[in-house]
Amino acid sequence: MAGPLLEFETEMFLNLFECDGLLVEAEGMGIDRILLQFMRVYSEQGSLVLLLNTTTPEQEYFTEQLRGEGVTHLPRTVTSDVHSAERYNVYTEGGVLFVTSRILVVDFLTDRIPAHLISGILVYRAHKIIESCQEAFILRLFRQKNKTGFIKAFTDKATSFSSGFCQVERVMRNLFVKKLYLWPRFQASVNTALDRHKPEVVELHVSLTPAMRAIQSSILDIMSACLKELKRYNPSLESEDLSLENTLGNAFEKTIRHYLDPLWHQLGAKTKALVQDLKVLRVLLLYLTQYDCVTFLNLLESLRSSQKNFGSNSGWLFIDSSTSMFMNARGRVYRFPESKKKVKLGVEAEKQKSSSEVKRELVLEKSPKWEALTEVLQEIEKENKSAQHEPGRVLICASDDRTCAQLQQYIRQGSEALLNGLYTRTMGKRDSAAATALDLDYHKKGNSWNKKGAKGKEPAQKKTTKSKKRPSLTLTQMVGKDGAEEAAMMGSSGDEDNMTEEDEQMKLDLSSDAYYGILKEPLTVLHPLKGLTDPHSLTRVLHEVEPSFVVLYDAEISFVRQLEIYKASRPGKTLRVYFLIYGGSTEEQKYLTALSKEKRAFEHLIREKATMVIPEEREGREDTNLDLARNLEPANATTNTHKAGGQEQPKEPSRVIVDMREFRSELPSLLHRRGLDIDPVTLEVGDYILTPDTCVERKSVSDLIGSLQSGRLYTQCLSMTRYYKKPVLLIEFDPAKPFSLMARSDFRHEISSNDISSKLTLLTLHFPRLRILWCPSPHATAELFQDLKRGCLEPDGAAAQAVTGESDMVAESTDLYNPGPYDFLLKMPGVNMKNYRALVKNADSLADLANLSQERLAEILESAKNAKMLFEFLHNVANVPAPVQKGKQT
Repeated sequence: MAGPLLEFETEMFLNLFECDGLLVEAEGMGIDRILLQFMRVYSEQGSLVLLLNTTTPEQEYFTEQLRGEGVTHLPRTVTSDVHSAERYNVYTEGGVLFVTSRILVVDFLTDRIPAHLISGILVYRAHKIIESCQEAFILRLFRQKNKTGFIKAFTDKATSFSSGFCQVERVMRNLFVKKLYLWPRFQASVNTALDRHKPEVVELHVSLTPAMRAIQSSILDIMSACLKELKRYNPSLESEDLSLENTLGNAFEKTIRHYLDPLWHQLGAKTKALVQDLKVLRVLLLYLTQYDCVTFLNLLESLRSSQKNFGSNSGWLFIDSSTSMFMNARGRVYRFPESKKKVKLGVEAEKQKSSSEVKRELVLEKSPKWEALTEVLQEIEKENKSAQHEPGRVLICASDDRTCAQLQQYIRQGSEALLNGLYTRTMGKRDSAAATALDLDYHKKGNSWNKKGAKGKEPAQKKTTKSKKRPSLTLTQMVGKDGAEEAAMMGSSGDEDNMTEEDEQMKLDLSSDAYYGILKEPLTVLHPLKGLTDPHSLTRVLHEVEPSFVVLYDAEISFVRQLEIYKASRPGKTLRVYFLIYGGSTEEQKYLTALSKEKRAFEHLIREKATMVIPEEREGREDTNLDLARNLEPANATTNTHKAGGQEQPKEPSRVIVDMREFRSELPSLLHRRGLDIDPVTLEVGDYILTPDTCVERKSVSDLIGSLQSGRLYTQCLSMTRYYKKPVLLIEFDPAKPFSLMARSDFRHEISSNDISSKLTLLTLHFPRLRILWCPSPHATAELFQDLKRGCLEPDGAAAQAVTGESDMVAESTDLYNPGPYDFLLKMPGVNMKNYRALVKNADSLADLANLSQERLAEILESAKNAKMLFEFLHNVANVPAPVQKGKQT
């Protein structure tokens, strides 16, 4: 299905096959095709190859491709479903294996994987390999145990290497590779191959309507004003990254969070509001070119009503550009007849608002791209009729699910029916009903529209059937619940039953379920470019439909390149691409910015490659590579410098017992790097066991707050205190993010049950033996663990695993106390951690304790006051009404 490799792809494959390295390719040029070629080669019993960093849909896609090509030894997936005892057999059977990182780390540490048999490791999405991640730990363990296997890494995100100091060099160091292979789109052999079989491209620069141009201009003015204010309040921000051009790109929010996150808790309300406003304005820009006039106005009105209802104040709503934007947005949807404009002023006008629907004349301006799309489809239809051969199939690609749903209705029903239906369900309903409180909350995780629409990364909901296609409408947090209900109807036709009949005829045998069928003859299919659960969904449709005409309703660099590769791998077949773009719009600017950003990233990499100094031992095939060395500190607990008989006697390496679930964090990797041996077991009590007496429960700040609120931390501390002499609560926070348990203004003089710091105080009062460690980063934690272990006995994995809720207590208490009565005793008035032992020695049970006199208690407790409190607690009868007393006695 994917077709044979092109000349430059073969060159890429051979270069990487011959010598390990990191391959960086331009986005969309088919990095998965090269990876598949390697998988073909190694899918045999004679080799064991691990593939890291792939998602489940990608694993399914690769397996499906190899099955289609007749590969018999198909890749297998090793997850937690495969029992640990069976995993060794799976590894020894060979072939390509997809293994989850956590399982692989544990298997390497416990020697459950035959490291000497591994032929090599393939790393997908190599730009994500940072020093502290799981994959880097796996590669280090692999290189320590296997000096001959290969490591080959792939990525198509050149822009990821453009930020940070020597980023590509650091990634290569973590990958243990010496070679860097760069394949930009402008590379000579790529240019030659793709130019030889160019698809026919028809560029259609669609003009924005005067009203759209005016609205775009207003939004850009407002954004410019917001950026100016942001720089005024935060002079430290780099002005280059906060240019208006960069504000349009998908990475803007990430950039601004990168600068502001470390000091977010110190920022004023004004700065936070400006960041929020920029987010809203970016969504407005997207809506302007992406959707119709009714949807855009609906969002604008929702923003205004949410400001009114919640009393929040976005300054931009009150500037002149904003007024102009509202006027133009309304003018695209409706206008008032001249004669009606001058009547009904003041209070009367307000009353009239609810019935203003009657007075309005609907304008309902059509999207210019719709008309361009109609012309393109008519041209294709004419060509198909006049052609001698079979009519060419058509694939139309739009940005997301919702655009596709609207286009499907537009093609079937026409713009008038679509816009009238939208207006009736949204603006008409809004005018007739009382204004409802609309919640505009962009920070909630549920706001998948903002993630999907603005960033294009969030997966859409998978649809269960291919009929009744519904757009992925998740505007709840943007325009409130009511607005979302209205929006849910925006994308669907007036009568769903009518749609079902048409859609029933369009059930096609395509592996993707995200397509929207339009015509069967010639086959015409609509497909979203972004926001899909399966990243290869569009590729599948492209190869299954095999279109002769592709209409790019929205431009996406990666898909444009994919079409070039698709055409070059089918030299005999015709392919015409219609490229629809709004000339002079932010949409065009966004596309051009993304292109130039990638070009700059590759130029930066080319320069860096030319000046890069790579040590000979980088690949770690010799022991001279210091990245593979452990216990880098010369004077740590793991070595003994005393000499016996002239020979240095090395001590056994220190050991830390780690709970299996902790392998999701980076701490085990850093502990191993420091020379500590990791013993992975399933622990019921604690996360790390440092010595036979020291047990550590690790919490991030968010985890700590959640555990305090739910009461889970109390239970965990109770277990640790009961079974270990030195229970430790480790609180670890991210140095790049603001750290405070609560705002300074929230501190109280007295303890409150709702207060985080109060709960932490109560925890320490309740468990006097509990020690709290605060660590600014995992690196600091690893160093601290090493210090805590110095001079102590090593923990026993089997003993630590045996500690459960039913185990005996700490050694000193084992023969003396039962947990239940012991806890009850400590809760009694007058009993504390200093005097409870004396009581236990003088009374065998709680019943014996009740028989002791007050004088005898005073002798034992060495305090008349404590003795009086305890005696009264045990002997005073509560003053309760008689019936209740009787009820209690029965």
